[in-house]
Amino acid sequence: MSGEFDAALLGATDTLHLPDGRRLSLPIDRWSAAPSPADEQLLRRCTGPVLDLGCGPGRLVAALSHRGVVALGVDSSPVAVRLTAARGGVALCRDIFGRLPAEGRWQQVLLADGNIGIGGDPVVLLRRVHRLLAPGGLAMAEVDPPGTGLRRERVRLTGAAFDWAWVGADAVGLLAVVSGFRVRELIEHGGRWFALLRKEVIDA
Repeated sequence: MSGEFDAALLGATDTLHLPDGRRLSLPIDRWSAAPSPADEQLLRRCTGPVLDLGCGPGRLVAALSHRGVVALGVDSSPVAVRLTAARGGVALCRDIFGRLPAEGRWQQVLLADGNIGIGGDPVVLLRRVHRLLAPGGLAMAEVDPPGTGLRRERVRLTGAAFDWAWVGADAVGLLAVVSGFRVRELIEHGGRWFALLRKEVIDA
């Protein structure tokens, strides 16, 4: 999948192909721009240390670093990692399900830009985030508007297909509960929605 997003970040494509023939345009320009007022809904709640999963070209990681907040991006795309470094952020080229630094000690984990869909199974991803967070830590996930529910698809950009999911604000509550979180807050700004999920302690 990393090669697919490399191509997108380099401008070779901005179109996500769905199995039923529909096409979705990826907001590459927004990912590459300075943080928007909607992004500020996440950034101003970040005290650090912050882990940004699927950081892309690094607008959030770099913005936090410039504000003196400890932040690390993780992305499977080497191009994304290079672009993050060019903006003054720090990122690792890793699989987010593989070994990562400081597991269990992050105060905030970001899943911006719909990255709660990575891997096509939001419960598996949120349980991974739960292990990364410190006790009482906060997962900040961008979700779809209410009424969209949960949808999983096999999608592609230019070549090999991969699994992705879309989670609506109406569906994130149940996913949070079964993953060890509770919904602290739902935020809407400029048509974008964010779910703030507090890590709960799971009994052994």
